[in-house]
Amino acid sequence: MKGRPRVLGIVLAGGEGKRLWPLTADRAKPAVPFGGNYRLVDFVLSNLVNGGFHQLCVLTQYKSHSLDRHISTTWRLSSVLGQYITPVPAQQRLGPRWYTGSADAIFQSLNLVYDEAPDHIAVFGADHVYRMDPEQMLDRHMDSGAGVTVAGIRVPRAEARAFGCIDSGADGRITRFLEKPADPPSVPDDPNVTFASMGNYLFKTSALLDALRADAANPDSLHDMGGDIIPMLVDAGTAHVYDFDDNDVPGATERDRGYWRDVGTLDAYYEAHQDLVSVHPVFNLYNQRWPIRTATPPLPPAKFVNLGSAVESIVGPGAIISGASVVDSVISADVVIEDGAVVEGSVLLPGVRVGKGATVRRAILDKNVIVADGARIGVDQEADRQQYTVSANGVVVLGKGVRAE
Repeated sequence: MKGRPRVLGIVLAGGEGKRLWPLTADRAKPAVPFGGNYRLVDFVLSNLVNGGFHQLCVLTQYKSHSLDRHISTTWRLSSVLGQYITPVPAQQRLGPRWYTGSADAIFQSLNLVYDEAPDHIAVFGADHVYRMDPEQMLDRHMDSGAGVTVAGIRVPRAEARAFGCIDSGADGRITRFLEKPADPPSVPDDPNVTFASMGNYLFKTSALLDALRADAANPDSLHDMGGDIIPMLVDAGTAHVYDFDDNDVPGATERDRGYWRDVGTLDAYYEAHQDLVSVHPVFNLYNQRWPIRTATPPLPPAKFVNLGSAVESIVGPGAIISGASVVDSVISADVVIEDGAVVEGSVLLPGVRVGKGATVRRAILDKNVIVADGARIGVDQEADRQQYTVSANGVVVLGKGVRAE
């Protein structure tokens, strides 16, 4: 596009993801598989690339090997055109310490900004499930002249206490940025709704650099983007909100328009999968006008034999369902479910094996889990709690490589 500003994308992918344990026992949270064929990081990268942002740095830290490998092998853009997506591990450029917060992660990586010399910097999180055209947000950001524009999603006030909340005027200027307030503020046009921060920000480069330097010099700061940098720019009067309702993604249906989920807990991760499997899904993976991109494993098509069936379910490549019943479930690549097994309302990650006559209900099975013949998962919660992780809402979770007898 003629006259298009230079934008550097920085994706924050260094969080530990403690609330997703045991799915994060051996991998970074953005590397957790999702939707049968994806990793969580694929959603933000797809949105940025589809929106024309092609210089992207992914800042990693904890247990990042599988995440680094996924980005390096899956996400390749044209270097001839100056396009790149690159993982950037913590490098201790400012001394022998790891990142102390999301703002510190960017401060320690400012060489990336100096090398690219962008006009604006997009700072997006790596662990949300959604579609968004960031170019539309950029246009609004530039029109407003804001130092930072924060993407806000409308949520009921009663549910907003779990989020960073935005108080703004009718002109879009943010007057307060509140972290998990007891009394969330309302949006200007609806007293029952609050703007919750989506964790996606667009900065003027100069505004971000000034704020990061001031933050780094403050010994009392937690060096967090949402907790420290955004409030600093709010106080300076240069922060605006972008209403996610205004974002028009090509191919979106009325049912999944405006979908956004923070899958930071086991229950949220499970419920987001349930949003995928109905005839008219709450979130539609099949929108080819705004594809969620990833690398498809070199596996044959899924196979159903011996009257095996899957109803209201997603089944990945290489899966074999043999004489088994699958209902309301997401079955990832290379999963085998044998004769007489029943899988209901569950999420099975790649390489899972479910033996003959086994039962799996309301469960998440991580990669390479083996469910022995006749084993029962999600049937007796007291027995499950003694052996496995059970979420607050009763979802049974088996970590990578566990064998269930």
